[in-house]
Amino acid sequence: MARYFDVHPENPQRRAIGQVVDLVRDGGVIAYPTDSCFALGCQFGNREGLDRIRSIRHLDERHHFTLVCRDFAQLGQFALVSNAVFRMVKAATPGRYTFILPATKEVPRRMMNPKKRTVGVRIPDHPVVHALLSELGEPLVSSTLLLPDAPEPSTQGWEIKERLDLVLDAVIDSGECGTEPTTVVDLSGDEPDIVRVGAGDPTRFR
Repeated sequence: MARYFDVHPENPQRRAIGQVVDLVRDGGVIAYPTDSCFALGCQFGNREGLDRIRSIRHLDERHHFTLVCRDFAQLGQFALVSNAVFRMVKAATPGRYTFILPATKEVPRRMMNPKKRTVGVRIPDHPVVHALLSELGEPLVSSTLLLPDAPEPSTQGWEIKERLDLVLDAVIDSGECGTEPTTVVDLSGDEPDIVRVGAGDPTRFR
């Protein structure tokens, strides 16, 4: 059964965050709120955790996960950023965007686009995520919590707990969460390519 953590949306309780991080470090898969919608996450390098997320969402091996990072310095460990791209990403983070960038050697091949050798990264603007990532000390490997039979992402922590109780290790609830996934921008080429229009304003990249 998944443990349920009801945390404050602006000042999440440190004890609760610490307990969630312990579960992540032990190989757990969690559901947590972001500034766009709920996400599923596990520790970087947790291959079994990735398989569990794929199973929950009915995804195949071609699905590309996102590295959810604490700050720009952490993002720079896993993605190569030119000066021009730096300015664009810096101006839009933290925020509701996922950026596709060339991957560094720190990123395992199984997490890269096999042809382009890119990786998805993002820095959310949400106090609960910041607390999680600060305590964990590394990115969370994540995917939007969009179930295969649902028209849009799940929004209520208690509903997620009820539905996914047997396949998750923890659910963090900090109140109402959005339903729109991030805007995805591919910055690996010569010009920005908006792959998906979502919660973030795409016009700044056009």
